[in-house]
Amino acid sequence: MKSFIVSTAIVWTVIALDIPAQAQNPADQIELDLIGNRFQPLEYAELDEQQRTMVRHILEGPRTAVRGPFNALLRSPEMGDLAQALGAYVRYRSSLPAALREMAIIMTAAHWRAEYEWYAHKRDALAAGLAPAIVDAIGAGRRPAGMQPAEAALYDFCDELLRERRVSDAVFAAAVGIFGEQGVVDLIGTLGYYSLVSMVLNVDEHPLPAGAAPQFEAE
Repeated sequence: MKSFIVSTAIVWTVIALDIPAQAQNPADQIELDLIGNRFQPLEYAELDEQQRTMVRHILEGPRTAVRGPFNALLRSPEMGDLAQALGAYVRYRSSLPAALREMAIIMTAAHWRAEYEWYAHKRDALAAGLAPAIVDAIGAGRRPAGMQPAEAALYDFCDELLRERRVSDAVFAAAVGIFGEQGVVDLIGTLGYYSLVSMVLNVDEHPLPAGAAPQFEAE
């Protein structure tokens, strides 16, 4: 009877504290498989509580792993946690269709010549249904031919904003006409978040997986 009471108390303590299942495991049982270069990969056992909270929030969301920029962003976990929440929205829940979200992401990767970002999201763009010819043209720095009206409006908006740091009235009106004002703001947020990601990856000189060829020639 005493054992049952103690066990019940432990269960209710865990529920009351809302401790996630991963956080209850010994640190040495959690394999993060973080990758970095200048920012050396961290191990779960060496993370502080704020860093572990950021990891928990990432894994409780739509992502299945802690990859890409997050090894570096864990160095500033409060900022990193806020950034990953924005990233989860613009990547998975924004008002833009998935193929157009990914088109904006790879345009940002190409603008920053962010090799790992391009590698990861080229696959996602193709899987979301973006035409290979559009992906190839963006990777080569060309305006794609044969785009649908929504693709052309998105390309023109992203291209002008990334190059000129502002957009013309005509480009803005075309984007609002197709995506609405929320869609345009979601698009700006996508470019902003993935510019942050691209800068983090470039500063880290984040490695590509073995066998993956770089997309962009060294300047």
